[in-house]
Amino acid sequence: MPEAYIYDHVRTPRGRGKADGSLHEVTSVDLSVTTLGAIRDRNGVDPVLIEDVVLGCVDPIGEAGGDIARAAALKAGFGKDTPGVQINRFCASGLDAVNLAAAQVMSGMKDLAIGGGVESMSRIGMSASGGAWPVDPGIAIPNYFLPQGISADLIATKYGFTRDDCDAYAVQSQKRAAAAWEAGRFAKSVVPVKDVNGLTILARDEHMRPSTDMQSLGQLKAAFVQMGEMGGFDAVAIAAHPDVEEVKHVHHAGNSSGIVDGASAVLVGSKAGGEAAGVKPRARIRAFASIGSDLALMLTGPIDVTELVLRKAGMTKDDIDLFEINEAFSAVVLRYIQALELDPDRVNVNGGAIAMGHPLGATGAMVLGTVLDELERTGKQTALVTLCVAAGMGTATIIERV
Repeated sequence: MPEAYIYDHVRTPRGRGKADGSLHEVTSVDLSVTTLGAIRDRNGVDPVLIEDVVLGCVDPIGEAGGDIARAAALKAGFGKDTPGVQINRFCASGLDAVNLAAAQVMSGMKDLAIGGGVESMSRIGMSASGGAWPVDPGIAIPNYFLPQGISADLIATKYGFTRDDCDAYAVQSQKRAAAAWEAGRFAKSVVPVKDVNGLTILARDEHMRPSTDMQSLGQLKAAFVQMGEMGGFDAVAIAAHPDVEEVKHVHHAGNSSGIVDGASAVLVGSKAGGEAAGVKPRARIRAFASIGSDLALMLTGPIDVTELVLRKAGMTKDDIDLFEINEAFSAVVLRYIQALELDPDRVNVNGGAIAMGHPLGATGAMVLGTVLDELERTGKQTALVTLCVAAGMGTATIIERV
C-alpha cells in the first residue's frame, strides 16, 4: 500500500467571527482560495497534478454550500479538471478532509490531493444548517442530547475540574499562543488574506487576548447555567450519568474556544506524486481513525480515538512526542491529559483554540499543520492530532516527520 506524505500546509489567520471582525467581508470561498492558491504558488505545483480537493465545512449553506471545494478550486484557477468535495464531521471536518485525501493516496487511486477546511462564522452562524440530532425527539431523547457547553460542564463535574482549573488552563493557552506568535513559530505557515487590490486585510490571529489572567476571567459568569437549569439539560446530564448529583457550571467565553473565521489546506500525496510535482515530503501519515463515544459527555471522543489510532499504528503514547488536541473547552483538554496520564508540556505547546479561535471546518487541518511545524522546530519526530466531535465522536491522526 502506498504511503501518504504531507508536503506542505498553510492556513489563514483567524479573524473574529463577528460583524466587526477583519475577515467578515471575505466569503468562505475566498478564504479557501487564499489557502489553495498559497499551496500551489509557494510549491510551484501544476494544478493539473492535484487530483482532488477535499474541504471540511460544518455549515455548508448559502455561499458556503453547493460543494465549496469545487467552487474554491475553480476560483483559485486550478482548472476544470480538478474535482472537489465538501465533507462534514462537525469540528473534526478539517482533519477528516486530510485523512480522506490521504486515504485516496494510500489506496493507490490518487497521487496528489489537498485536504483542508473553511468556516466563515461571522457570515454564516454556527448551526445555521440545522440537523436532526438536537431537534428530532426520536434521536435527541434516547441519546441524551445536550448542548456542548453542558457536556463540557458535565465533564468538569464528573472528573473534578474546578472553575479555577479551567480558567488556569485558558490563561496558559493565551500565554502560549502569544509567545508562539512573538517567537515567529507560525510565520512560515500563516498566509495573509488580501483584498482584490492585493492589500492585506489580516495577517495575524485577532481573537487572542494575551493579557488574560485569572482575575479577568473570574469576572465572567458561567455561560450555561440558565440553559442547564431552566432548559432542563442538567437533568438530562444527570440521567445519563447518575453518579453526578449536580452539574457544576464552570465554562464561559474565556475558557471555551473562540468563534472565528478561517481556512486551511494541506498538500498530501504519494512518493511518486511528490516527485512529479517537484516537492519534498515533510512528514508521513502513520495512521488515522474516527470513533463514536459517550453521547452525553460527547467531548471525550479524543480519549477513545487516541487509544484506537495508537493500536492501528502499533504505537503507545510513549512513542508520541507531541499531542495536539482542539481546545473546544478547557475541561476537554484537562480530561484528555488526566485520562491518558500525559505530561502537560507535551500537549498544545503553542496554545490553541481558546486563545486563537476555532473555525469549525478548518481547525483540524490547522492544528495538524501547527504540530508539524513544531516537530520541525524542535527536531522531534512524532505527533498525534485529535479533536472532539459533536454527537459524541472523535477523530485522530498520527504523523511522523521525515
